[in-house]
Amino acid sequence: MECELPRVNSNQEEMKGYFQECKTIAVLGCSPDETKASNRVAKYLRDEGYKMIPVYPKEDTILGQKVYRSLAEINMPVDMVVVFRKPAALDAIADAVIARGDIKVYWTQLHLVNNNAADKVKSEGISVVQNYCAMVEHKAIFNS
Repeated sequence: MECELPRVNSNQEEMKGYFQECKTIAVLGCSPDETKASNRVAKYLRDEGYKMIPVYPKEDTILGQKVYRSLAEINMPVDMVVVFRKPAALDAIADAVIARGDIKVYWTQLHLVNNNAADKVKSEGISVVQNYCAMVEHKAIFNS
């Protein structure tokens, strides 16, 4: 897949609303490695008071939280998904987000763009953020 520029995206005011409305955030691709961006962002979100749910194919706990293998396994409502996966995986993730029926915001981290996946979730009424770091944007919005 070629590099894409986001065609579907949110602005900072919309992002502020997402952070204010969403309380539970699943972090897909949340690494147990503390040096990885996914771990640092997940820790930041948890420390900012969000219920952070790590989703990772291995490990039982990350950052003191129970790890789920997939979105489908999570047995509680999820407001937002923050994705740390390759762009090629985003189509299947978009399908999983839609299948859950409770996710309000689909957020892909820096350098992660898949407009086809974004179009899919947007057409289901789910808000989209692509190619932004959730931690950087939260800090910029709320001066954390």
